[in-house]
Amino acid sequence: MNLARLDLNLVVALRALLEERNVTRAGQRVGLSQPAMSAALSRLRRHFDDDLLARVGGHYELTALGQVLLDRTSTAYDVLERLFASQADFDPANESREFRLVASDYAVAVFGIELARVVHEEAPGIRLRFTQTPPTVVDDTAALLSATDGLLMPHGVISDFPATELYEDRWVFVVADDHPSVDDRLTRQDLARLPWVTYQRTYDAPAVRQLGMLGIEPRVEVSVDSFQLLPLLVAGTRRIALVQARLARLFAPLAAVRVLEPPYEAVPLREALWWHPVHTHDAAHIWLRETAARVGRRLADTPRV
Repeated sequence: MNLARLDLNLVVALRALLEERNVTRAGQRVGLSQPAMSAALSRLRRHFDDDLLARVGGHYELTALGQVLLDRTSTAYDVLERLFASQADFDPANESREFRLVASDYAVAVFGIELARVVHEEAPGIRLRFTQTPPTVVDDTAALLSATDGLLMPHGVISDFPATELYEDRWVFVVADDHPSVDDRLTRQDLARLPWVTYQRTYDAPAVRQLGMLGIEPRVEVSVDSFQLLPLLVAGTRRIALVQARLARLFAPLAAVRVLEPPYEAVPLREALWWHPVHTHDAAHIWLRETAARVGRRLADTPRV
């Protein structure tokens, strides 16, 4: 397909039509008259050789192809928007812009808070918006990165995208201060017999996959979509939880728990900022990556537990 022959304004019209499923509302959304939007729909129908919108009773519904294009068009729109918003120069002290970063609550607590402090000091017009990592991150990484400025995620979960290295962490276990059957050391038998609290997403991963390789199947009693809640759900119970050492250092004083070393050599956690190649030469995004790397280096010098 020859992109030079395509009118990229049709991407804007296509997104509005597929999301609104109404020609008049789609036109109002993008600032086109009803006849102009009808003309755009006709051009799109000829291009795709499909109705895209099919009348059913008194309203329109998406055709099968229209349904397929719905998510793809949104992704393409986001990529184009970010591409044409790229800047050759960026002055952080005087710019006004929002960066959207996808991250777990662990990454926000350990890294994001410090990043936000540095941005507050150096770039008062810059806003950071952290959003929770979706469960589809592994399957739809490209779409996620195309719609954001970056993803905070350890190595070993996703690959094949550029990444800025941030810091290392390690895995430890937390148990209740007054746990009745655990002294100052855990055994592999303890890991198999005691109930667990776990982070419920499957991609939290290499350390959990390592347990399976050791023949240990955690007996999960509680799962939760938050790393920060793990110590609180352990306190006062017989449960155990595998958490990041930096997070354990932050939350151990708040939750009557003890931090214990794993009874095996746990794989380390290497946190990175992943980003879409469309951002490679954007001056604003280069500043964001360099600032994140600088904050990461500071964390590398901070004791974990």
